[in-house]
Amino acid sequence: MQEIQRKVRLGARALAKAGLVNAYGHCSIRVSDSVFVVCAPKPMGLIGVGEAGLEVPVEGPLPDGVLGEVRVHQQIYQRRPDVKSVCRVLPPSVLALSALGIAPKARHGFGAYFYPEVPLWNNPALLRSDENAAAVAETLGNASAVVMRGNGAVTAGHSIEQAVTLAWFLEDTARVELAALGSGVGDAAPLFTLEQATARATWAGNVAERMWAYLTAGDPEA
Repeated sequence: MQEIQRKVRLGARALAKAGLVNAYGHCSIRVSDSVFVVCAPKPMGLIGVGEAGLEVPVEGPLPDGVLGEVRVHQQIYQRRPDVKSVCRVLPPSVLALSALGIAPKARHGFGAYFYPEVPLWNNPALLRSDENAAAVAETLGNASAVVMRGNGAVTAGHSIEQAVTLAWFLEDTARVELAALGSGVGDAAPLFTLEQATARATWAGNVAERMWAYLTAGDPEA
């Protein structure tokens, strides 16, 4: 459990360092089929060395002190036994696109991980009810990320390294989408094919581990 707690803290501070969260956001790691650990309920960049996250049941009421939107972690873990980590993030380019009701498409290498495009939950509501959290989890389906209109995104990975990496990839995919739309020729620009995306969206070669090392560099617990 100590290692899980350390990684939750590392992931939280990495997301903050990368500008993928602000005063809001959270990340978690699944401990078992019935329990996960979510980072301390405070701005993620302010989580201190050794500061414990909170244990949360995969099913049932949220414990006292747990942020209301942590419900979305529960709903994803319930539906996706393959998911071992969830990040709730608010990346700037993702937010800008989502406010327009747009989710980024697979136009470049990092975007290939979300082929053909990121699913969009077309609702600006907060996730402070089981109903809304379940709707986001259903929209996510088997994808690796879901965008919420005007409200950031959620990534789901097989490890916290992967979930954090996906958050970074998602923001870069949104950055490219904004540039494509701003160019005036975005509609005519090429998109990745399924074959191209399948070949490009690989985790071989320590893809997630290298991004994790990059984002956690200099962290006192790295």
